[in-house]
Parts: sequence; C-alpha cells; structure tokens
Amino acid sequence: MSTYTQIYIHIVFAVQGRNSLIRPAWEEQLYKYITGIVQNKEQKMLAINGVSNHIHFLIGMQPSCCLSDLVREIKKSSNKFINENHLSKFKFNWQEGFGAFSYSHSQLGDVIGYIQKQKKHHKKKTFKEEFIDFLKKYKIEYEDKYLFEWIEE
Repeated sequence: MSTYTQIYIHIVFAVQGRNSLIRPAWEEQLYKYITGIVQNKEQKMLAINGVSNHIHFLIGMQPSCCLSDLVREIKKSSNKFINENHLSKFKFNWQEGFGAFSYSHSQLGDVIGYIQKQKKHHKKKTFKEEFIDFLKKYKIEYEDKYLFEWIEE
C-alpha cells in the first residue's frame, strides 16, 4: 500500500535578540529565498509573511521530512543569504528555537489569512503576546526562561 498523508505545519521563529532587522525593502526577497529552500526540500510553501522581528510560514509537509532539520537549514541558509547580500546593516542571525503548530485541512484558510495579515495583527499585539497565546491555545507547557530571549516592546 502507498503512503497517504496530510500534514500542515505553521512555523514561527524570531530574529536573534528580537531585533527589528527585517526591512520592508528586502523582506520579499527573503520570503522567496525561504520558499525556494522549502521547495528544494520537496515541501510545499502555502503562506509566508512576518514583521521586522519574526516570521511565520505554513507548509504542507511530507512524512519523510524532519521538521527540525528543515528549520535548521532554512535558518542557516537564510542567515548566509542576508549577510552575504548585505541586506541588513547589522550582522543578522535567527534566534535559537522555533514554534511549530499543526492544523487540519479545514483550518488552512484561516491560518493563511492570519499569516497574510501579520503587519496589521502586530499593530495590536506584540510577538511575545502572540507566541504565548499560541502556547496556551495548544496547551503546550512552557517556562518563561526557556522561551525566546525577549526585549521589551
């Protein structure tokens, strides 16, 4: 029998130190670059967007994919892309860790809409508030000291 799957994962990660380094002038380049990595790893990018200090993306994932390896490759390669192309005036790095949340097919429209509206959404809510809301919504136990390094917003 063949393998049939339907795996959708929403991934979130931040700029190191939560610095606001992602500029509107080059964020589309970054998103296209990350999309290319996802596609080259034979995964499907469904949505990608963010704000100056973090990004969100939703992928359709194959069961053979190791999520941690994929995120590690995205971070490593996009760090190099940003720094080698001098997109940021400052040394760019992603922060350690990430959030990953699974969804069913029936939720995709809502998740894609949420990702597409990141700039509007973050006029009302900080990244810290948003991330902690995700952890609570999915009943993920956490300790503040192991979350991202937060700078006060």
